[in-house]
Amino acid sequence: MKEREYTFDASYQPQVRTKTGTSNIMLDVIIALIPAMAVGVWQFGARVLALLAVSVLSAVFFEWGYRKLMKKPNSIGDLSACVTGILLVLTLPSNAPLWMPVVGAFFAIIIVKQLYGGLGKNFVNPALAGRAFLFFSWTKLMTSWAVPNHLSADAISSASIAADAATMATPLSGMKGDLIVSNAYGYMDMFIGKMPGSIGEISALALLIGGLYLVAKKVINWRIPVAYIGTVAVLTLAFGKADYSNFDWMMCNLLTGGLFLGAIFMATDYASSPVTLKGQLIYGFGCGALTVLIRYFGGFPEGVTFAILIMNLCAWAIDKGTRGRQFGVSKAELKAAKKAAKKEAKA
Repeated sequence: MKEREYTFDASYQPQVRTKTGTSNIMLDVIIALIPAMAVGVWQFGARVLALLAVSVLSAVFFEWGYRKLMKKPNSIGDLSACVTGILLVLTLPSNAPLWMPVVGAFFAIIIVKQLYGGLGKNFVNPALAGRAFLFFSWTKLMTSWAVPNHLSADAISSASIAADAATMATPLSGMKGDLIVSNAYGYMDMFIGKMPGSIGEISALALLIGGLYLVAKKVINWRIPVAYIGTVAVLTLAFGKADYSNFDWMMCNLLTGGLFLGAIFMATDYASSPVTLKGQLIYGFGCGALTVLIRYFGGFPEGVTFAILIMNLCAWAIDKGTRGRQFGVSKAELKAAKKAAKKEAKA
């Protein structure tokens, strides 16, 4: 009987040692994002649902269309395009025009993901890359923030609001200037999500609920989020800012901006993050340090997007430097053993 030959291609990530398939993993991510999406709708209204629908449908269409055009197997059933579409919208302001997620989805799916081979072969997070493209192309639209529905009177009176009372600065923008954020927003308000910002970043509580769900389902592990958030906490506590107590400065940095969204849902992307346990900690530390560095010295108030994208590019090197020897011995040990064996043979 002729033996069958089986091959296993282990060249690309994600590779997960579990019976759970990619579609199940992506479905868990979508479920974990429901609290953040719900807070976005609560604060910014039904327009969020319209943006979500446009973004997800665009991402799915571009993935289907590209693979159809290139005569590749259909991959929309793995739900990864849906996740990309959702994450992209969660990084946008709620008053973004409806064409914006279409452009962002095209860049994320076609340019960042499919041109490099599809799921697992992208070397940066597609949703974050799409967000960065939109940010540099239409900076004014990407930094115009709608006034949330449930905002305290102190925040409205303390923060800068435009003459039409339709837009206002985010707490992170205020921190870059002269605003004492804790005077306008209490810690609990920031934790729950009673502040302006991107649709999915405003509620640390909602994002933590989603993160705990993913950890419980073993979709992600704790190392990258904890290392990332912990590094930001330690550095901002150690290096404060004038007019803030060190603790106040740390809390404001933790609870405002896209830190929790990035640390839990973006930095943990299988394809663009390290696979070694030690490498994941180093990667998380690097994301946190770069985020603080950009927030302190950069021209823009936020640093999460660029910190993660930079560390995405370093993931392969981190893996290479932290990969352990699972089988056999090192080259040096093998060479020494061969040399010793030759001496014994001559003797």
